[in-house]
Amino acid sequence: GETESVDIRECLHASWSSVETQQATLQLDDDLGVIAADKSRFQELLENLFRNAVEHAGAGATVTVGSLLDDTGLYIEDDGPGIAEPIRSEIFTHGYSTTADGTGYGLSIVSQIVEGHGWDIAVTTGSEGGARFEITW
Repeated sequence: GETESVDIRECLHASWSSVETQQATLQLDDDLGVIAADKSRFQELLENLFRNAVEHAGAGATVTVGSLLDDTGLYIEDDGPGIAEPIRSEIFTHGYSTTADGTGYGLSIVSQIVEGHGWDIAVTTGSEGGARFEITW
């Protein structure tokens, strides 16, 4: 699709409100600025990460989004159980899921969108021990 200048905060709110987030809380750390992106695809990426966070961290999860300090990009982290080291390389694989009713498509879609924009994504442990996704561009 077309790349345009996208307000990151606006996209985060739009994506959050379109996901079944139950009692989860979205916390935005700072001024997130703008990004050159395909807006609908960027929102789809965020929706999938939010859905994944709420699914694994639970209904009362807090999902925090902020800018990376030492790189240009964004982190999205939750305060859930996190993603075990051995499966981190698997989670972006199409069809991979740790939940019985999960399709396993969410994170592979995220990976495709990231690659389509020429960005990178990494998964690590968040400050609260949950999952932390770092997208760099």
